[in-house]
Amino acid sequence: MRLPIQGFVAAMGTRAGVPFAIVTPDGTVYRAGAAEPAFRIVFRTEAALLATFLRGHSGLLESYFDQAVDVEGDFGAALAAGMASGFDLQFKAVSDVENNLHELRYSNRSAAQAKVNARAHYGLGEAFYRLWLDEPLKMYTCAYWSEGTKTLEQAQRNKIDHVCRKLRLARGERFVDLGCGFGGFLFRACETLGALGTGLNTTTEQVEWLRTEIERRSLQRQISVREADFRDVDAQYDKVVSIGVLEHAGRNQLAEVVKAHADFLKPGGLGMLHFIGHVGRFDTEIFIRKHVFNGGWIPSLADVLVEMERCRLEVLDVENLRRHYAPTLDAWAQRFEDHWDEIHALNPARFDERFRRVWRTYLVACAEMFRSPSGYTHLFQVLFSKGNVTNDSYPMSRAHMYAS
Repeated sequence: MRLPIQGFVAAMGTRAGVPFAIVTPDGTVYRAGAAEPAFRIVFRTEAALLATFLRGHSGLLESYFDQAVDVEGDFGAALAAGMASGFDLQFKAVSDVENNLHELRYSNRSAAQAKVNARAHYGLGEAFYRLWLDEPLKMYTCAYWSEGTKTLEQAQRNKIDHVCRKLRLARGERFVDLGCGFGGFLFRACETLGALGTGLNTTTEQVEWLRTEIERRSLQRQISVREADFRDVDAQYDKVVSIGVLEHAGRNQLAEVVKAHADFLKPGGLGMLHFIGHVGRFDTEIFIRKHVFNGGWIPSLADVLVEMERCRLEVLDVENLRRHYAPTLDAWAQRFEDHWDEIHALNPARFDERFRRVWRTYLVACAEMFRSPSGYTHLFQVLFSKGNVTNDSYPMSRAHMYAS
């Protein structure tokens, strides 16, 4: 196959600023930079090479998932180099077409499809997630690595406590945790503060596990969980906790999901939106949508704030925790690799080599994305109230957010 490989590799290397090598199926080596390559991308088939030239990073990644491409050396450096070189932007027209076709098939417009999309990712089972998330909380969102934090477990406790302080969550208050996962926030808020929590979750597998765990801990009077779409408002609560939900609203459902957050909250109540957001309006990466989160869509911070204004929510505080997500993902990726044999043994047909490659790429690529000094994907915590707060209802400073 006669393709302009050397020129392409040299240009990529210049933009990425890192030496690497490409090995084609006939054994020919093309190098970017004179130094020792940080990684080598080895093409096993001509079809994989052609897919990369026709579909860009989508073709390359899917060839890697299918074992038609291997990456030798520093996997994280390879993914970071791809981002820094703008490899994805060179094939944006192709990605746009794929993204639009994907939206037609997997849109979260209907609650039924949103549930299918959620279960495809979050319904993989507690036994799977337990092997690489923190124990015992199993928080599957960005942790909070305040100075001196050493472990993922400590960082996730920090995150929950940080949110609780922002919300001024107190004993006896009723709060709803939208998209509550395995209940880590519910359990810690109950045990440390005496707050009364209701979890809302559309993933059947997580709800069933959580109900059993609540009963095992004899916390039925303090904690409950309801299997429902995030838009199904059943009551109003003193506080609303939303950690990692807006990313699953969908491309055109942001307004109704933000409205649901407002409707869940009593007048004068406080809420927290913790979500991955873009600085500026950008399409969500097709790899993530196609292979990891089918219905997901990362909103811009500006669009979220506009929708909050329309719901008459007062924004009290916005904190950017982008830098905290890279070490969180690093920890997840390392634990995933360390426990791969155990994960594979859970269900060899489901957790096969292709699954390993997809999830390895997802975890490591996201770490590099949040670590990038020029990236536009961030992690925001937006504290809000339903109606304007007064001097009596909320402190005049942020001091309480950092009190131990």
